[in-house]
Amino acid sequence: MQLKKLVSRCIQQDRKAQEELYRIFGDKLYSVCLKYSRNRVEAEDNLQDSFVTIFEKIGQYHFKGSFEGWLKRITINTVLQKYRKDGVLYLVSTQELPDTAALVIEEDDTDLDTLLKLIQELPDQYRLTFNLYVLDGYSHREISEMLGISTGTSKSNLARAKALLRTRIREIIHQKEAKSSNQ
Repeated sequence: MQLKKLVSRCIQQDRKAQEELYRIFGDKLYSVCLKYSRNRVEAEDNLQDSFVTIFEKIGQYHFKGSFEGWLKRITINTVLQKYRKDGVLYLVSTQELPDTAALVIEEDDTDLDTLLKLIQELPDQYRLTFNLYVLDGYSHREISEMLGISTGTSKSNLARAKALLRTRIREIIHQKEAKSSNQ
């Protein structure tokens, strides 16, 4: 089905068109939600909330720029709005950081799955800043506006996220090396 026709039918709240839109873009937007969520269940909730927002605002899309980019932006903003509402976007002290020793990586995980788990384990503020900057290419200025923080805080959050990820990756490598030397 042609995109303009599909969007037009979604504007008219045609359930079949909405299902088709979900079928076409659901997996891609789920991947976006998964990057910004703490786990798969939260990602599913965020995807549902995102599609509710998409269907409410679909009449605002005027076929200027990428439709998929528009959907992605709505999804990211929906997730960030939820975190702002829930009050999870606060400065994290080093005492509140999770214990890296508690992180267990399953034997059958792929490298991407392992990295996703590590990113999901980051404190909310760090995870969101890391994903926005590294994975989605937003500038610190844009991130500061999206999260309601200063650009300096955005840069600090990114540096702390990278440091935590480096520490956790080193720990995993050390665990795997120790395990292989014991065999």
